[in-house]
Amino acid sequence: MECKEFDTKKDDVTKKHILSSGIPCKNHNCVKCCIETRMPLSRIDIETISQQGHRFKDFVVKRGRERYLKNRNGRCVFLQGKGCKIYTYRPEGCQLYPLVSNENYGEAIIHDLCPYGNEFKVRSDDIENLSALLYKLSLKNLISNARVCNKI
Repeated sequence: MECKEFDTKKDDVTKKHILSSGIPCKNHNCVKCCIETRMPLSRIDIETISQQGHRFKDFVVKRGRERYLKNRNGRCVFLQGKGCKIYTYRPEGCQLYPLVSNENYGEAIIHDLCPYGNEFKVRSDDIENLSALLYKLSLKNLISNARVCNKI
């Protein structure tokens, strides 16, 4: 996956923070990405969250063969007040956000929904982690499709 050139203008004096820190979100009390979330879940995400005592049916919504974080009243089920109830164990996609894949161009971009995206520093390992996550999610879908074919 290629990396889109991120806005690094010389006159931009905003301090940059690594993606997994979530510091810009915390500093601005921003939970915008947790509203009407469509965050896909990998098998590892589901196992990790389940190991914390959360039941599958309480946090996972199925859409076809894919699994996503559930929303309740338009908010991620783990959003409490101004923060994430499972922050330490949040899904990989949440850890990488606002870095997302632009499927049209096959590149990593900062999601335009994020009002503080310019405060995040994207490192090469972030892009590698996003690529690995996308691979895991697509592989899960391929395995599910193979299981369906084998049942016929």
